[in-house]
Amino acid sequence: MATMPKLDLLDRCAPDEGTSAFCEDVLSGLSQRQKAIPARWFYDLVGSELFEDITRLPEYYPTRTEVGLLKTHCGDVAGLIGEGRVVVEFGSGSSLKTPHLLRQVIPSAYVPIDISGEFLLQSNADLAQLLPDLPIYPVEADFTKAVALPSALRGSAMLGFFPGSTIGNLAPFAATDLLRSMRDTLGHGSWLLIGIDRVKPIDRLIAAYDDAQGVTAQFNLNLLHRINRELGADIPVDDFHHVARWNPSASRIEMHLEAQRDVAFQVEDRLFFMRDGETIHTENSHKYTEQSARALLSAGGWTPRQVWTDAREDFLLILAEAETIPLAP
Repeated sequence: MATMPKLDLLDRCAPDEGTSAFCEDVLSGLSQRQKAIPARWFYDLVGSELFEDITRLPEYYPTRTEVGLLKTHCGDVAGLIGEGRVVVEFGSGSSLKTPHLLRQVIPSAYVPIDISGEFLLQSNADLAQLLPDLPIYPVEADFTKAVALPSALRGSAMLGFFPGSTIGNLAPFAATDLLRSMRDTLGHGSWLLIGIDRVKPIDRLIAAYDDAQGVTAQFNLNLLHRINRELGADIPVDDFHHVARWNPSASRIEMHLEAQRDVAFQVEDRLFFMRDGETIHTENSHKYTEQSARALLSAGGWTPRQVWTDAREDFLLILAEAETIPLAP
């Protein structure tokens, strides 16, 4: 008899804990000279659904390019790592790309980790219908911090999966820390399959983050709506507008919410002022060359073993192995 997938959330933040962390980041970020709120707070249910809409836009090349690479090369991944590993996906979202990998590597179990528990259960119910014999252990957690895997899977051989160029949302020092944390989570002898976006002409990058239909603008502005909904704030959302810009010195696209006039608002009984033209920095998306991507992975404790790219050289799919940590220099 087939093993039924496990779809209960095995670990999750208590509601008060999640709200407290959100509130703390918002209050801290709005108190800075350059106001900033971490991008992980985009992903409530509404934000997660808007992001899935973004991935289908004609300007947004990363998703379709990465899906093409996965369709072409997941068989090669399986040949390199062997069958029966537990696949652990960091920031699983809709798990749209995941079936291409799971069908090829024939895992013993699948552990999707995402910060939005409601969206996590919804997307993995669909995956369970598609792959009914695969045990699924959803974990609601912020994967940028240490995540305890289900006890039933500890000691298993692991393959980490980190698609979508999400690593680009982090500054290089934070990305290095995250890769080290992933290595600790997955353990000795593990592998990591990661997607990384490449440097390319600025006009294509700006279009991908400021689409003609305005979906990315809705996604960005939803962060303000979420603050109002969950923290009882009174931010005048209609007085803000979405901005995407290229920062050449940091090799990244930046997303901002720009005030269109002088505004004042309250969050948790604290009063904030913003002048016309002042921004809240909401997201970075760093872009890499193959050389800088390899260097990043190595700094995070991973040795790249195979690198694939598409015909336009838009995107990188890299399979890396956990490095053995030397006892001495």
